[in-house]
Amino acid sequence: MSDWLGGALVSEVLKGLIQEAKTMIDFKLLSEDLASTMERMIPLTEQIETIQGKADFDHGDLKVLKQTIQRARKVLDKCQRGGVWFYEKPLVSRKIKGINKDMVKFCQMDLQLHQYRNQLGLSVVVGNIDDKVEGLSKRMDSLSVAPVPAFTDHLCSVPKLDKPPVGLDWPLMDLKKRFIDNTTAASLVVSAPPGCGKTTLVTHLCNNVDVKRHFKHILFNVVSSTPNFRTIVQNLIQYNGHAPQTFENDTQATVALRKVLEKLTEDGGPILLVLDDVWQGADSFLEKFRISVRNYKVLVTSRSEFRSFGPTYSLKPLEYENARALLVQWASRPIPNNASPDEYENLLKKILKRCNGFPIVIEVVGVSLKGKSINTWKGQVESWSGGKKTILDSPRPSVLQCLQPSFNALDPDLKECFMDMGSSLEDQKIRASVIIDIWMELYGISSSVVCMKYLEDLASQNLLKLVPLGRNEQEEGFYNEYLVTQHDILRELAIHQSGLEAFFERKRLNLEIREDQFPDWCCLNQMEPIIINASLLSITTDDLFSANWIEMECPNVETLILNISSQNFALPSFIAGMKKLKVLIITNHGSYPARLTKFSCLSLLPNLKRIRLEKVSVTLLDILHLQLVRLKKLSLVMCSFGEDFYDIEDETVDVSRALPSLQEIDIDYCYDLDEVPYWVCEVVSLKSLSITNCNKLSLLPEAIGNLSRLQVLRLSSCINLSELPETMERLGQLQFLDISHCLGLRKLPLEIGKLQKLKKMSMRKCWRCQLPDSVKNLEDLVVKCDEETGLVLWERLKPKMRSLRVHVEEMEHNLNLLHMF
Repeated sequence: MSDWLGGALVSEVLKGLIQEAKTMIDFKLLSEDLASTMERMIPLTEQIETIQGKADFDHGDLKVLKQTIQRARKVLDKCQRGGVWFYEKPLVSRKIKGINKDMVKFCQMDLQLHQYRNQLGLSVVVGNIDDKVEGLSKRMDSLSVAPVPAFTDHLCSVPKLDKPPVGLDWPLMDLKKRFIDNTTAASLVVSAPPGCGKTTLVTHLCNNVDVKRHFKHILFNVVSSTPNFRTIVQNLIQYNGHAPQTFENDTQATVALRKVLEKLTEDGGPILLVLDDVWQGADSFLEKFRISVRNYKVLVTSRSEFRSFGPTYSLKPLEYENARALLVQWASRPIPNNASPDEYENLLKKILKRCNGFPIVIEVVGVSLKGKSINTWKGQVESWSGGKKTILDSPRPSVLQCLQPSFNALDPDLKECFMDMGSSLEDQKIRASVIIDIWMELYGISSSVVCMKYLEDLASQNLLKLVPLGRNEQEEGFYNEYLVTQHDILRELAIHQSGLEAFFERKRLNLEIREDQFPDWCCLNQMEPIIINASLLSITTDDLFSANWIEMECPNVETLILNISSQNFALPSFIAGMKKLKVLIITNHGSYPARLTKFSCLSLLPNLKRIRLEKVSVTLLDILHLQLVRLKKLSLVMCSFGEDFYDIEDETVDVSRALPSLQEIDIDYCYDLDEVPYWVCEVVSLKSLSITNCNKLSLLPEAIGNLSRLQVLRLSSCINLSELPETMERLGQLQFLDISHCLGLRKLPLEIGKLQKLKKMSMRKCWRCQLPDSVKNLEDLVVKCDEETGLVLWERLKPKMRSLRVHVEEMEHNLNLLHMF
């Protein structure tokens, strides 16, 4: 062990720092959070120590851990000595927050990467790290790594709250007393009408410092209207660090659940399992989680009560003062112009009486009134005058009626976009890029920036939430790093608005098939095909669907969304008749990639422009053979490609004629992609190529230099990528290169300086990568990187390139190192 720890193990040092943090009087909440984070790190560091023995902490990702622990030790020592003056407290608070943030980030990414490498038998951090990385690609080639679903660090994770919720302090204390502090309580159901704040309360509880200290594992699962017991168990198995399993029946899943819970309690202490948004009639589903395991509790949120499962905690709507505070927070800063205090208070009372303490309604109504005149406030109140006086008389219709003015106030374009959101699944987290693809083709919008603004406008009205993932830089026109979510009441409002049209004349239609049961409207006339005139059709099937389709004709469908769950899925034959289809989105919600059959029917679609496949098994040559002459964008996420022979060219297909319009290829989290198919480099029309989070990709083909129109190349988080081909010097139109988190990348092409249009390069976590001398020719290049990479670049480049005019900016701390050059 290095001298910086005095011969101690990392885990032992962390344990000592935890004790110091827990005894701090000043900065109590911050230090408790820091202690909780360090406790999470101990099992992971112990595992690294067990596998690797003595590790070199002066290189790579363990160097980051070393520096973070040193910062923690320095700050805690200063606080323990009582050396913090009152004027220093804001600075120390920021330092503690920064240390905690870096440790959390390390837990989520760097240590997981260490574990992944060591599972593959790679001692990357032992000795000279640069020497070890060189053999990374060869060792990976001989391994068979099963595709792992993306974002496994987010499985079962507790959502974060943007701001402290209003009016939930007392319910939080009461819930802790009744359930958390009650050693005899094994299960509890938090029940309330929709929009009352059940999920917010439970999320608030799970983020509470005392609760996080008590439970070593807090597992958060959204259930919704279609509970899938096996999927939740599979998520728990992956959370525990294992590959997902396939269960033939629920009995097998129950056995696996018990083993997972017993393992978690043995390794790390008490468990809190949250099942959010469980619908009425799910009694048998909940019973499967009633397992006798020590230190295991289950917390359920639902609109219903499940008395056979556990006692009920009834969450009440907000009391007047809290409701008023929430409305004022969202609506009246400043107070409407020309409003007297009495008139203002009177309007507040009328609005609050109508909202009846329901937070989601107060927030949406409040945002719609913010900055508006007093006449708008009066108009809002008068628009409700013909309806019921309280929300309690008829909860759902009255809630939608309260939200109706917020919808009415939208511009026509935003109304259409909002109603499209009803085509998503309940509680689904959707990539912003998916919605943007739909809108661009459905409404003929030429710029993705315009569509992103629509999302931002709807988010500003609290009609949806736009969540930045924050992993990579947000580039204009690339929105994979945003998630879109929507409260189920707002989704129902969108569906309600779409449903005002005659059924078979609606622009949007959702078809849900459970097992082989079609909705009643599909069976009105079984002698003739069902004719659907919608332009946006969303079809959802479960894992028991046998692909026994009814006959349908969909002459006007322009966007088709298929949500599937089975391991084998045959595309319906009626797709071939969708001659107007422009966007096809197939998303598999099962644990393993679904094998698609009858894929060739897509070749009959003359207007298909965008295809997105998520978690499916597909042959890349099949996509080429479809010969979709109008295809503009191909997105492949978490897909498995099987035993493709990428280096064998199919001379029967002229790629430039088969895909003459293809401008964008996006491949993300495809774990068995070890090389880029040959035909990709023959798509001469390609402007953007994004291959990210593909861990087996080690090299790019030399033929990539043929992509003469390529403007954007993203390769972030391809950890096994060791070098870029010299032929890249021929990419004369390249403007942006992203190699962030390519931890194995050692060098860039020697003549990269010939790329005169290259304006921006992202190099976060690329401290091993060396910039060639030719980069000095790129006078306007902006290199974006983390602080450590920036310092490494400076040390390497300053002695030999004093004329270099490269801007190196640290993303999070706004560090500009221009003066160093």
